[in-house]
Amino acid sequence: MISVLITFLSSCSNNKYDKLYPQSPAAATTCDTSTTLSYANDIETIIASNCFSPGNGCHDATGSGVSGFNYQTSITSLQSNALNGSLLTDINFMPTRGHNSMPLNGARLSVCDIDKITRWVNEGAPNN
Repeated sequence: MISVLITFLSSCSNNKYDKLYPQSPAAATTCDTSTTLSYANDIETIIASNCFSPGNGCHDATGSGVSGFNYQTSITSLQSNALNGSLLTDINFMPTRGHNSMPLNGARLSVCDIDKITRWVNEGAPNN
């Protein structure tokens, strides 16, 4: 009986898993942070889509009256928050005294976006 059970179980295989459950396009993409990242090409779109939307963002020209930081018209506030550590604290959802998890009331950024911003910050948050 045991030998029949062992034979039966050893004959089972999962060689069609990838056909039954193909990887989604999002999962198939890679996140390349091995090269120098550009603010204009890599970071600005992440910040724009998550931190400001004209008229309803926390860090656009209008929302900066409440948040105190306008990332839309100048990179200076963003660079300051990047270099003092608050940007990474906020986007990693590690709120400390005086910090909020960002985006405020939104979903956490993707791991790839966080990795890109982290790399950019570690490179000195250049305006490139």
